[in-house]
Amino acid sequence: MADRPTLEVDGRTERGTRATRRLRRSGLVPGVVYGGRGQEDATSFKVDARVLRHVLVDGSALIDLKVGGATALPVIVKDRQLDPVRDEVIHIDLLEVRLDEKIQTQVGVQIEGVEEAPGVKEGGVLEQVSHQLNVEALPTDIPEAIVIDASGMEIAATMHLSEVTAPAGVEFLDDLDETIIATVVVPTEVEEPEEIEEETVLVGEDGEPIQAPEEGEETAEGEGESAAEEAEESE
Repeated sequence: MADRPTLEVDGRTERGTRATRRLRRSGLVPGVVYGGRGQEDATSFKVDARVLRHVLVDGSALIDLKVGGATALPVIVKDRQLDPVRDEVIHIDLLEVRLDEKIQTQVGVQIEGVEEAPGVKEGGVLEQVSHQLNVEALPTDIPEAIVIDASGMEIAATMHLSEVTAPAGVEFLDDLDETIIATVVVPTEVEEPEEIEEETVLVGEDGEPIQAPEEGEETAEGEGESAAEEAEESE
């Protein structure tokens, strides 16, 4: 019990949207803890948002929950609802567990050794595909995260779950061969657009473009002026 965090909460009798909004404005987060019988054995509670945040940041998969000072219950996070803008927990569901019975849950994936990977050193980019894995284990064996070493990944390499060793007491429930953990992709080169020379267009008084005469050609107006000059000279 000393190795896991304790979350102290108060019972909650308030119901409805207005009541939960008042709680949140007061800096409290509404929640529910489910017992062994699911919905039939559920207790509503409220907890200080800062206290809850501190316990969740600790990262422990197993938490000791005290409702109104009662005996601590071992629980895990069943679900949490986040504010879409502030990314803060606005509702949390907990599940009471027995320490001697295996449970199925999700655990986050943490990748290490990215900068040391040969593929990354050659200019590749490591893309993490799986961020959570489904596992089965005793509550006391559930890790805070599945830590995976990517320091050996070459360029264009793909790491599957079959290449990952499960922590002691933990069984992976996802398909070992189909589940991709990460890949090292070659960055695509962006081609610079070709410069296109723009031709200068002459515009007349009426706004219509003027066709420039080709070399050696004279305009009709120019021909008229030459004819007039020749007539004057003959006179």
